[in-house]
Amino acid sequence: MGWFSRRARGTEATPTKLDREATRDDLAALEAFVATRRGVEFYLEPETTATDTTVVAIAHDGEWIRRRTGTPRAAGAIARKHAVPLYEAARTGYPERMRVWNRAHPERHAR
Repeated sequence: MGWFSRRARGTEATPTKLDREATRDDLAALEAFVATRRGVEFYLEPETTATDTTVVAIAHDGEWIRRRTGTPRAAGAIARKHAVPLYEAARTGYPERMRVWNRAHPERHAR
């Protein structure tokens, strides 16, 4: 009877379908944000079935960007290169200054 063995073989060949992979432009955008803002912190967001691993970079005033990094290791490498703290968003949450900035800049989210 190989009910479970048949199911296992089929799931191994099914890759996760992401909307797109991280690109050099994503990594360059994070580096440019760090270079042009003060007090930047990175918040790592795990990969989901729809999106690759992402980092939210938040400046001292709450301004932020979200970009794909591909892997947590790539995010860590950028953080170390620029001496930026890296937190797991699922554990720490996002800082209040990000919410304050969002309320002060509603045009940014009017898509």
